[in-house]
Amino acid sequence: MKFTDGFWLMREGVRASYATEIRDLRVEESRFTAYAAVKRVAARGDTLNTPLITVECFSPAEGVIGVRATHHAGKARRGPDFTLFPDPPDQGATPAATRRDGPVTELTSGPLTVRADGDGPWGLTFLDQDGRRLTAAGPKGTAFATTPDGAHHMIAQLALDVGENIYGLGERFTPYVKNGQTVDIWQADGGTSSEQAYKNIPFYLSSRGYGVFVNHPGMVSFEVGSEAVGQVQFSVEDQSLEYFVVAGPTPKDVLARYTALTGRPALPPAWSFGLWLTTSFCTSYDEATVTSFVDGMAERGIPLSVFHFDCFWMREYQWSDFLWDPEVFPDPEGMLARLKERGLRVSMWINPYIAQKSALFAEGAERGYLVRRANGDVWQWDLWQPGMALVDFTNPEAAAWYEDKLRLLLDQGVDCFKTDFGERVPTDVVWHDGSDPERMHNYYAQLYNKAVFDLLERERGAGEAVLFARSATAGGQQYPVHWGGDCFASFTAMAESLRGGLSLSLSGFGFWSHDIGGFEGTPDPAVFKRWLAFGLLSSHSRLHGNVSYRVPWEFGEEAVDVARRFTLLKHRLMPYLYGVAAEAHRTGVPMMRPMLVEFPGDPATRTLDRQYMLGPDLLVAPVFTEDGEVEYYVPEGTWTSLLTGESVTGPAWRHETHGFDSLPVLVRDGAVLPWGADEGRPDGDWLDGLTLRVFGPSAAGRTVTVPDLTGATAATFHVVRDAAGARVTAEGTTRPYRVCVEETGATGEGAGRVTVP
Repeated sequence: MKFTDGFWLMREGVRASYATEIRDLRVEESRFTAYAAVKRVAARGDTLNTPLITVECFSPAEGVIGVRATHHAGKARRGPDFTLFPDPPDQGATPAATRRDGPVTELTSGPLTVRADGDGPWGLTFLDQDGRRLTAAGPKGTAFATTPDGAHHMIAQLALDVGENIYGLGERFTPYVKNGQTVDIWQADGGTSSEQAYKNIPFYLSSRGYGVFVNHPGMVSFEVGSEAVGQVQFSVEDQSLEYFVVAGPTPKDVLARYTALTGRPALPPAWSFGLWLTTSFCTSYDEATVTSFVDGMAERGIPLSVFHFDCFWMREYQWSDFLWDPEVFPDPEGMLARLKERGLRVSMWINPYIAQKSALFAEGAERGYLVRRANGDVWQWDLWQPGMALVDFTNPEAAAWYEDKLRLLLDQGVDCFKTDFGERVPTDVVWHDGSDPERMHNYYAQLYNKAVFDLLERERGAGEAVLFARSATAGGQQYPVHWGGDCFASFTAMAESLRGGLSLSLSGFGFWSHDIGGFEGTPDPAVFKRWLAFGLLSSHSRLHGNVSYRVPWEFGEEAVDVARRFTLLKHRLMPYLYGVAAEAHRTGVPMMRPMLVEFPGDPATRTLDRQYMLGPDLLVAPVFTEDGEVEYYVPEGTWTSLLTGESVTGPAWRHETHGFDSLPVLVRDGAVLPWGADEGRPDGDWLDGLTLRVFGPSAAGRTVTVPDLTGATAATFHVVRDAAGARVTAEGTTRPYRVCVEETGATGEGAGRVTVP
């Protein structure tokens, strides 16, 4: 939200008060509180009839400093609030400490320091461990304002340095670098072609090696160099504003600290990394249709891991009642059993809305499980489903009731759920637990996805839970996987989907997917084939559409070949990919990484939004053209094409043309890729027939782990490559494996220790 009219004036009717000078400073061992007047105090009379802003500085975790600015502290505190995970006192983290030197007070937490100077104009300066300024809240950096409608806003501004770029703020489809944008953190079902977003995260990451998390679950309005061009401004309609500055120095460090504070992603089961196929949305389907799809994939040699039933598995006008349409699926238990005999997992579409025609509407209304208006009426409207209401997940009994309906599906053989929607949440309602409707609008997605994910963990066991979720807020990364929502079937939408995924990954989300071929409309075969390669080199891979089927043969035999090629490739990569997934679970560093994450010191990577790193060693540049022309950037070093074996030297920009069965997939110099032998499934025994593919020299050695299906280390290989060849030491296994040195073609086999000449 903008408050000023240009640089000099305020907008009509807006009155702003800025922290101007410190009148009192209270310093404790691990925090300090400043009381800031909003005008210069020259005499005692100046202290009358004027506000103070109370500014508290503290540290919830090592390398994280919180700032809480408050005008009136007596406002009733209504939830919800983000769940945070501060450092436990017994975990060995270095405690925060204050230091006072004359008028200067500092609070240091790990590599991060905040400094306040009681003699100068108001300001907070954030410094890294070398004393370099990261950012600062300057003379207008802490304020409150009232607007003509009587609303009270708390405002913060943090300085932007020359050349500094800002990223993140959720899954945003607008330009990847957020400078110059106004971003409102407000859930919306807006597709992928506007400024609206399904996943709004009040966290941004700076190219200067720090992050900022605004700890407010409701509407947070960001002006990223768009009101004051040298500032990132954020504001909330409230009496208090709390934010955390998160230390780097690298993007990986920032993401690790941020996700430690807000929650690390669970590790999805290995089978979920295979290919998902759906019925599509508005198409006609029954068991015969489903069987024809499954048979068609098998006959064409395209391994399928998950089959998904979209909305119309239920009867029309009755979503959600969680009952199969008996006219279309007369024997759901038998059908599911037959699919399971084919080795498939089954996913079902659900949402948190209850249509009036559903029998669950009367049941939920009678028991008080549906969100109500202030007068006691059930909140309803006709968008999406006629007369639909909303499950009140703030009521524990309502959440248990909802979970019980899903448990019946799990008992039938369902494995996971696509938790669609969760964004259309009204603010003119009363919640069971008394939550503030404005704060609950964004936070509802967290309660919804958590309820379903927790049910899956209880019923299927730890490590077996996975969602296909559309909506999320901060902390939602704990409940993967998330997909990019309703995109058009075009190259433009393919590119905007990638932008959204890269922004989400820089918002703390480790796993992300998208609808291969696009959702809206029917893709041109060229779009579908290019999207196949991109989709199968993403964290998770799903064929899904709206009005037409997404089976590859609908788009020609070449599409079948492309689908087969990249599905088999992904399966061979699974020992590597699941290791990367386990890293995302442990550290919060995402699987699909913007180039900035791996190469923060290379200025050329800071604006790249049409390529990414898949883990630390694979560079992927999707092709967004029919004719196969692609332009991408190669960082410093020697890289090897995974598909052709050709070498590329960077730093350099590349202009190439690729057929539909190809795209730039480059392996980093010094990488050792654990390469699986089983092309048929994503969750096999990866040590059986394992090949270590060695790319380039690594005289210092490279340690590579191969996980088991729980993400734990099954075996560790230490590979040294020099003029004498590649020497491998294995720990944790005596299983035979193969070593292949890519650029020489030399191979060797052995167990324990092997030398490749």
